[in-house]
Amino acid sequence: MRHGRRTWQRKFADAFRGCSRAFRSQSSFAVHVTVAVVVVAAAAWFRVTAGEWCLLALATGGVLGAEVFNTAIESLARGPGSRRHPRLRDALDMASAAVLVAATTAVVVGVVVFGPRLLALVGLGDWN
Repeated sequence: MRHGRRTWQRKFADAFRGCSRAFRSQSSFAVHVTVAVVVVAAAAWFRVTAGEWCLLALATGGVLGAEVFNTAIESLARGPGSRRHPRLRDALDMASAAVLVAATTAVVVGVVVFGPRLLALVGLGDWN
């Protein structure tokens, strides 16, 4: 454990290490990052509006943030000296539920933003 004040450089380095650790240790985080890349590519291809970019960014960031928190709680729960306890199981389940809520919200945002465009692409609607 570190003592004293951390520099901003150290804080950012630690945060990036945490992202890297989440990506390497959790397959679901890697899946969410892959989906985020697809969303960005689709948004660029469909030339979404600035407001839609913001909605997509918030939804994507919410999912990734929830997944990182979930990963952190899982890491603590499986740490040295941890024992199985009903409260621990509750905490793990609630952290997973947070990811589910964020991901479901992101799907709704994706359907609202991309749905009309995809329907127009296959000739079933007009997105304008």
